[in-house]
Amino acid sequence: MPLYEYQCKTCDQVHEIMQKFSDAPLSECPECKGPVEKLMSLGSFALKGSGWYTTDYKRTSSAPKKSDAPACGASGGGCAGCPSAT
Repeated sequence: MPLYEYQCKTCDQVHEIMQKFSDAPLSECPECKGPVEKLMSLGSFALKGSGWYTTDYKRTSSAPKKSDAPACGASGGGCAGCPSAT
């Protein structure tokens, strides 16, 4: 079941509510009964087990080439790791 976050507009508390996809969105705060707003959350998941790119389909025969370019790919000195940042 998905986990949704709602923030109360009255008391500012954030609640994590487990709901089915078919359930109606929460409309009032479980604490103070004030109106709530559904928040956009960053979901995370990991593809584990056989059958996924990282375990079965990834090419291991060709190693990446070493480059003198900064790891971030920038050339204007925008990050601390860039040689031109100093």
